[in-house]
Amino acid sequence: MYEVLSELNKTPGITGSMVVGNDGIVIAADMGTGMEGETVGALAASITTTIQKSLVRLNTRPLSQVTVEADDAKLFFSDAGIGILVVTAEKQVNIGLIRLEIKNAIGRLKVAS
Repeated sequence: MYEVLSELNKTPGITGSMVVGNDGIVIAADMGTGMEGETVGALAASITTTIQKSLVRLNTRPLSQVTVEADDAKLFFSDAGIGILVVTAEKQVNIGLIRLEIKNAIGRLKVAS
C-alpha cells in the first residue's frame, strides 16, 4: 500500500496521499505536506459520509470521488474499496492527470489488498 502511495506522489502537482478508513482512522499515509494526517483523514470521512447519505436519499449511484478546492490546495477523496484514498495537490494542478493517476492507484490498491 505504501508503494502505491509513494508512486502516486511522484505525479506532478501531488503533495501527499493517504488511505483512511470510513471512520477517519489513517490506514497508510505518505503525506509530504504540512497537513496533519489525522485531521485530513477525519475531514475525508466526514465529507464522504455526509455525501454518501445524501446520494442514497437521491437514489443515485454510490460516491466515487469528491474534489475540494481551497485557496492554496486541492484535496481529492475517492472510494478505494478498502477505505478512502485521499490525495492532496497544489492549487494549479492538472485535474485530469490527477484523476487518471487516482484511478490507476485505486486499481493497484484493490489488487494489493
